[in-house]
Amino acid sequence: MNPDIYTLRSKGISATIKGTGAELCSLRNAEGVELLWQAGPAWPRHSPLLFPIVGRLKNDELRLRGKTYPMTQHGFARDHRFIWLEREPAFCRLVLYDEPDTSSRYPFAFRLEATYAVKDAELEVTLRIDNCGDEVLPASIGAHPAFNWPLSPELAKDEYTLTFSSDEIAPIRRLKEGLMRAAPEPTPIRGKTLALSERLFDDDAVILDRLASSSVRYAGPRGPSIDMSWEGFRELGIWSKPGGAAFLCIEPWRGFASPADFDGEFSDKPGLMHIPRGEERVLRYRIRVG
Repeated sequence: MNPDIYTLRSKGISATIKGTGAELCSLRNAEGVELLWQAGPAWPRHSPLLFPIVGRLKNDELRLRGKTYPMTQHGFARDHRFIWLEREPAFCRLVLYDEPDTSSRYPFAFRLEATYAVKDAELEVTLRIDNCGDEVLPASIGAHPAFNWPLSPELAKDEYTLTFSSDEIAPIRRLKEGLMRAAPEPTPIRGKTLALSERLFDDDAVILDRLASSSVRYAGPRGPSIDMSWEGFRELGIWSKPGGAAFLCIEPWRGFASPADFDGEFSDKPGLMHIPRGEERVLRYRIRVG
């Protein structure tokens, strides 16, 4: 038994979490069907936690008060081992604190807690960021779950759609070399429905930075489905690897990659939360399997 991996179970779902990155690494329905991408060669992760940035910074550098710190895409939390706080049959809690290694890249004091809970056919993930320092904490956070695409092997990928809870009429954003392009693009979403195809990701992720919805349904004409909802997140990324891969990422974000023309102080970067001293931010998302 691996002490760094723990499985939660309810009557309708099981979820496995590993201590490294506090990452969800398996999600099965009541029939035991695996719904989460199993970190194959096309992409070596399952559902990484993005903190303290979402996306990339220009030149992979965090600039602050005349100093430059290395900061790779999506931050460092996904590669750090969290501390287990609680492990119960349907609930677990993990935490990451600032330490010398994180301070060498992100000179702020913080506490990042991830809580996973299952009930019936739903997984709830709660992310809490505490500012433990003496100054405002600039940060972003995001979820990055990769679901199998297709969810049923007998269906084609283009039989699947995303159906949003509200009409998504705003333009979308795209990336160039990991940075946000200046000009928005017409949305491929028709009303509430986004038809999925591999060609949709030829230009990398679809980014909704003026998101109207608080939930989305990922489903084909039959077989398993995923309903995902969120609280506290403002943006949504939808991604699969350009050229084709057997996964679809549905990513609630609070923040986004640096605009290509932004070259300022990290604290001035668009999309950040600014958490006052002694305060916290709590964000939450839920995955219901059907």
